[in-house]
Amino acid sequence: MIERDKPHTLGELEVEQARETENIVNDLEGQRVFGTEHYEFWLISTIALCWTLFQLYIVIEPINSNITRSVHLTFALVLSFLIYPMLKKEYFLRKIRWFGYTFATLGLCTAGYIAFFYNDLALRPGDYTTIDIAVALLGIVILLEAGRRVLGFALSVIAIVFLAYDMLGPYMPELIIHKGASLNKLAGHMYLTTEGIFGVPLGVSAGFVFLFVLFGSLLDKAGAGEYFINLAFALLGKFRGGPAKASVVASGFTGIMSGSSIANTVTTGTFTIPLMKKTGFKPEQAGAVEVAASTNGQLMPPVMGAAAFIIAEFLALNYTDVIYAAFIPAFVSYFALFYIVHLEALKLGLKGADEKDLPKKFDTFIRGIHYLIPIFFLLYTLMVLRESAASAAFNAVSLLMLLMVVQHPFRAIIYKQKLTKEVWISGFVDILAGFISGAKNMVPIAIATALAGIVVGSITLTGLGQVLLEVIETISGGNIFIILILAAVVSLILGMGLPTTANYIVMASLTAPVILTLAQDNGYLIPSIAAHLFVFYFGILADDTPPVGLAAYAAAGIAKADPIKTGIQGFKYDIRTAILPFMFFFNPELLLISGVDSFNPGDPHGWVWITDPLRIAEIFVTAFIGMMAFSCFTQGYFITWTNIIERLIFLVIVPFMFLPKVMEAHLHLPTYHLSYLIGIVIFVLIYMFQKAKLRAENTSKLEVDL
Repeated sequence: MIERDKPHTLGELEVEQARETENIVNDLEGQRVFGTEHYEFWLISTIALCWTLFQLYIVIEPINSNITRSVHLTFALVLSFLIYPMLKKEYFLRKIRWFGYTFATLGLCTAGYIAFFYNDLALRPGDYTTIDIAVALLGIVILLEAGRRVLGFALSVIAIVFLAYDMLGPYMPELIIHKGASLNKLAGHMYLTTEGIFGVPLGVSAGFVFLFVLFGSLLDKAGAGEYFINLAFALLGKFRGGPAKASVVASGFTGIMSGSSIANTVTTGTFTIPLMKKTGFKPEQAGAVEVAASTNGQLMPPVMGAAAFIIAEFLALNYTDVIYAAFIPAFVSYFALFYIVHLEALKLGLKGADEKDLPKKFDTFIRGIHYLIPIFFLLYTLMVLRESAASAAFNAVSLLMLLMVVQHPFRAIIYKQKLTKEVWISGFVDILAGFISGAKNMVPIAIATALAGIVVGSITLTGLGQVLLEVIETISGGNIFIILILAAVVSLILGMGLPTTANYIVMASLTAPVILTLAQDNGYLIPSIAAHLFVFYFGILADDTPPVGLAAYAAAGIAKADPIKTGIQGFKYDIRTAILPFMFFFNPELLLISGVDSFNPGDPHGWVWITDPLRIAEIFVTAFIGMMAFSCFTQGYFITWTNIIERLIFLVIVPFMFLPKVMEAHLHLPTYHLSYLIGIVIFVLIYMFQKAKLRAENTSKLEVDL
């Protein structure tokens, strides 16, 4: 097998550091790792491979969705007990104990029960047998344990709280009281219908998400991750703060492949963090840049950490419309982080990497240009041909597999190397590895969506949504600003212990409908996707929010920095992302929606989409200027250091650029374009003032030197 091109010019990562990084990731995710000499490796790999083959088969030959969800969860449960130990101790990590196999078998039997006895259950809906209820109760317990192992305590505890609330309704405080549910009714609702565990979130995981995760895993095994990192360094490495800027771009590309902030952090951070430190960034800053870039990778269309599919399903919205709406906020956020990194480099007086240490631009671009083909093909089939998400992903996976088969022989021919048997089969080996890796990467998502289904099921069973509406309205006094702040804080707190996708499902089920209802009561007619993206954004920010912030721990491990300081610094960089949800809530044009049906603002059929290219460009450019101003405010730097007055003036610019129609109404401007003009004029005036101040500083320094 020929070796892939490795970034020798970027400096070799020491073996000890690489091993330490791997240990940090394994410790954070708590996975068992077996070598090929262990039978457990082959057992897990075989099951993972079978799962992938099943998911590909049902795209070609669709089967009943309930059976699909049952089989999907069955594979996830079995793998969760084989891969994740009961406790993170050497005794449990070293090998799979007998009780691990017992739990895996119980997961197989309980989750598979729905598929095995689907016809029987369909013929007697609601008329459950004792065996049905027993299997349902055991299945819920098994799922809770799987969630504890794979995701930590948080989501399982939340699910238990909701289950307790379902049963103890009559004993709850008057504000949240309900008639309660018997054990039989609760078990049947949660496990034997599509209202709970086997509901919409798990259906999305089985129907769409797996294929996109598989696509990302295959891209990674093909060498695309390495290519994106090298390309980012080749293009940006020589500029001021180049490695940090390359980190932002590389993490954005990697976000296409990864739905995990931790995986994104480690994939790119292994290369970028040491180089950022080498060029002058402090360890905490280097780790924080990587964390901020990696968490924002989940904002990037088309996958958005798997949430894009669930948003589409919850809102009965076309998947491509979700991508369209999310486009401007995601890219504005990423470009702003790029700008923040530039400001940090200016503050530290940094220079770029030596060009001789960087890959050649053209050579690097050409060497991996074929990796871009399946990505653009996926976007083309989604956005232009408007194929279904499953069909587009399947076709992109098929094309990628073909490229993986031919890339090694083709490269050998180009470099005039011998075409050995190893070269011919290396592509197939990579595909096999991608299949196995893709299934393993899906385990946390499948378990999270299944557990989140308990929360969704509780809402439909108890009418909790209406109760929560009354509670939040009472606490907030109906004030929409307080409501949004409450939703943001709760999303952040939940997100500290939950995967992003699970956090979104919980918050979308609990608070998004409340936000929409109370907004409408306060006279704000907004599209429902604004509320859903609002809670999604704050769920993502939790990945670098201390004290939990697992992505910050991963980056700090690589940077050899304090994880709390790294998390705090990363949150400072990401605070720009925190203002975006408030902006597109009060200005849905940032989501490229200019109007809604006043009688039913949540109905996507009544939304008026912005399609004029000039208007889209205007929204994007002005939003970016607004975000630059906010970045200067948070960083205290523009061309040179800013004083408190200048920082406050930068803050004043933000609403003029982000909320032009709000400013038009409140300031009685003749047109909203005047709001843009006022913001730009203020920005230019500060630029001229800072230029003059910098010249004066340089002149004064020169006189002192003389």
